Amino acid sequence: MSRARNTVGESVLLRPVPPEAHQTYTADVVRTLDGYHQVSAIRSAVFLTEQDCPYEEEFDGNDLCATHLILKTNGRPVGTLRIRWFAEFAKLERITLLPSERGRPGLRILLAAGFEIVSRKGYARMVGQIQARLWPVWSRTFKCHLIEGRAPFWFSGYEYREIEIPIPHHPQKLAFDEDPYRIIRPEGAWDEPGVLESSVLPPTKGNKAA
Repeated sequence: MSRARNTVGESVLLRPVPPEAHQTYTADVVRTLDGYHQVSAIRSAVFLTEQDCPYEEEFDGNDLCATHLILKTNGRPVGTLRIRWFAEFAKLERITLLPSERGRPGLRILLAAGFEIVSRKGYARMVGQIQARLWPVWSRTFKCHLIEGRAPFWFSGYEYREIEIPIPHHPQKLAFDEDPYRIIRPEGAWDEPGVLESSVLPPTKGNKAA
């Protein structure tokens, strides 16, 4: 099945996604418990095992109030990220790839999908908290800048910096007066008819309240 390109999200990237990568990779919002188990497995493999992050720091109490995206290659889960929502900005978190996927185009597909959702929801900027040593990497991956006047901070033995990611306007930004069916569709699938729409019964003449 062909997929619509995340063209607004891709515009935040500093390098385009190779067209052939869309034949191999998918990035989707996690909407099921099984999907969240896949997210947890990837983050456990990378953060808990590879980076020796304490469990209570990695699984910090914010997972059930966030949006998660899962990256797959040929159906196999290989990466994830998390987005949390605030009144004036969204926060990009927990970008994770299995070692075999680092340096491959899947990361750009994952990020573009995340940026697309943020733009579609009407946000104009994101904040990220990155390990200071990784600033050269992220500054070459997507459009962002260090937030001026914000001092470094530390946790888990690493120095962190804050970055701002400008998000372009989406021509189909969801509005307050949006079609009611559109805003009850699953997160990120606002252009596809949802299950609730198939349950709508047409009004019948003469119906009376019970």
